[in-house]
Amino acid sequence: MRQDFRENLGLAFDTLRAHKLRSFLTVLGVVIGVGVIIVVASLLAGFDRAVTEEISGVGADTAFVYRFQQGIRHGRMTKEERMRKPLTVEDADAILESAPAVKSIAVSLFPRGVSNNTVRYKDREVVGIDYRGTFPSFIDVYANAAMKEGRFFTASENHHRRNVAVIGEDIATALFPDVPAIGKEILVSGTTFLVVGVFEKPRGGTGDDEDRRVAVPYYTLRKIYPHAEEHGFRIQAHQGQLDLAVDQTRDILRRRRGVAYNDPDNFSIQTSQQIVEQFHAIVGVVALVTVVLSSIGLLVGGVGVMNIMLVSVTERTREIGVRKAIGARRRDITWQFLFEAMALTATGGILGMGVASGIALAIPLVTTFQTAVPLWSVAAGLIVSTTVGLIFGVWPAMKASRLDPVEALRYE
Repeated sequence: MRQDFRENLGLAFDTLRAHKLRSFLTVLGVVIGVGVIIVVASLLAGFDRAVTEEISGVGADTAFVYRFQQGIRHGRMTKEERMRKPLTVEDADAILESAPAVKSIAVSLFPRGVSNNTVRYKDREVVGIDYRGTFPSFIDVYANAAMKEGRFFTASENHHRRNVAVIGEDIATALFPDVPAIGKEILVSGTTFLVVGVFEKPRGGTGDDEDRRVAVPYYTLRKIYPHAEEHGFRIQAHQGQLDLAVDQTRDILRRRRGVAYNDPDNFSIQTSQQIVEQFHAIVGVVALVTVVLSSIGLLVGGVGVMNIMLVSVTERTREIGVRKAIGARRRDITWQFLFEAMALTATGGILGMGVASGIALAIPLVTTFQTAVPLWSVAAGLIVSTTVGLIFGVWPAMKASRLDPVEALRYE
């Protein structure tokens, strides 16, 4: 059996070498199909890893509380959701006081009626900033709130409503490319603030995410926007108690917001892990669609392989007759042509993997996207391409094995 295997494999590759151009054109569909699968898998794997790192970087033992549904929305906001009353800073105080599993809480107040906040310094401007008022606990709760320069504002500055701000690294780079940002006065949506700190840009992400955070004291923002009421909380649980902290927070908010025992929550709580799981679900759907579309290329390649193998059987009828005349069995002929078909598509799969891996490695060099070639995609590409040869080579191989040796020897 081992000798037959080596002999059939040798015959298969001899045939490929004898018809190089025809073999390449035959498996072009397989090359494209396998290549597309690996390139898309590499993009998805890199994007998935980057987004997972970015989301998890907010904090593993944290959850965000907001009055509206978070994450992936299905349809428009309902009337009940639009009518929900905002969360309040008193709600946050109650959670911190009555939920033993909650270690700390960061309250954020967002300006009301300001759709496109800006930050300016002289003739330089950055638009679309993440502008919020918060408490000094923000830097303890958010894992991605490390300081690159300066400091975070103090409880005293918050209490006395000082106009101080901590800005993101990309804002500092854009506004102060040649000088330090600390100590400079900036204009945030029309209000002057003194820069006391610069956030370090969170690592990971998709490569093009900009750090546009502007954090100011909570009571300062309340002074500027007295009617602002849009709050969001990030709760930090004691280690290993996130689920318990979420349950305790939910019970407290349901009581404070007067939610009946059989009614759904009129707020939402989402952990970083839940966001990651939702993103994984999206990636899974995209991967499935890609596999289905790539299967078309593999199908075309498989049909081409079957067609060329049928032609090969016709061209080598006398060879088959000679082999049978000197003692070759039907299974020997069958395996000879099956190995040839599988060698053909496997070679196409290897070419596809080589080209796709090169493209995947080149993408980060010319774009901001990160890629990662997963081993499973390489293994799947080789297995799928070989399987295509096996499936589409069965009929030509069976046809070759059933030839009558006498009639085959007479064939011209």
